[in-house]
Amino acid sequence: MIQANIGELEREISHRVIKLYSERIGKSPSQIICHFFETEIVISIENSVTQAEHTLIRGGYASLAEQVRLYLEKIIKPELKNLIEEIIGQPVLDLMTNTNLATGRTGIIVVFNQLPDVPNPKSIAKRNVKNLAD
Repeated sequence: MIQANIGELEREISHRVIKLYSERIGKSPSQIICHFFETEIVISIENSVTQAEHTLIRGGYASLAEQVRLYLEKIIKPELKNLIEEIIGQPVLDLMTNTNLATGRTGIIVVFNQLPDVPNPKSIAKRNVKNLAD
């Protein structure tokens, strides 16, 4: 069996996340960026806000639009977790999402225990840890 490399895993996650968003919230993102960082995956989604959410915001119901988005993310989060586990072959320890309704961007951070078993592990970006207190 041929193992997928990091780039292939990132592309597969991107394609499957686009499909999930399209099917579940009726909005296909315009762009998605997915990168592995050691034991984390960071996903950035452009243009992820639905027309209904935009309409609520323009109508003066921004807090309702935020509440709708929170429920949407809560509903699709288990499916998102499952598809990522299926692709990388490891359990997800934590999955965090946040959407900025003003910019239309969604950020997803996925944390798992260890690097996926890939033929090119050195291609995964390493963390650049700095003392943030300085």
